[in-house]
Amino acid sequence: MPLSEDEQRILSEIEDHLYESDPALAREVAQTTIYTHAFRNLKWATAGFLAGAVLMVVLLATSFVLAFGGFLLMLGSLLWFENNARKLGRAGLEQMTENFRGAGLRDAMGGAGNKMRERFQRPDEPDE
Repeated sequence: MPLSEDEQRILSEIEDHLYESDPALAREVAQTTIYTHAFRNLKWATAGFLAGAVLMVVLLATSFVLAFGGFLLMLGSLLWFENNARKLGRAGLEQMTENFRGAGLRDAMGGAGNKMRERFQRPDEPDE
């Protein structure tokens, strides 16, 4: 059911007041989606998995029990990753990674590809 004109006006006034009173909060709310939390948890789960792998490899020579703790950390992180990947779903993953596609990736890399192409281009030979 669409909002009436009066309700839309009231919501617009609330939004304007929020931008005036706390612009940082308004910017954060505008950038946050329903998938942001699950994507952030995916990053932490990946970091936990890598930390567990490093612990397991480093501690295997010293203590089998502590190395097993690293394995358990890896296993827990993997299960946490899987749980958040299910919450994120295909639509959420596409939304979270859309800025890395096309021009977004070129902007993130700072145009490094163009700089490399320019550096290795052969100068045109003059016509004789």
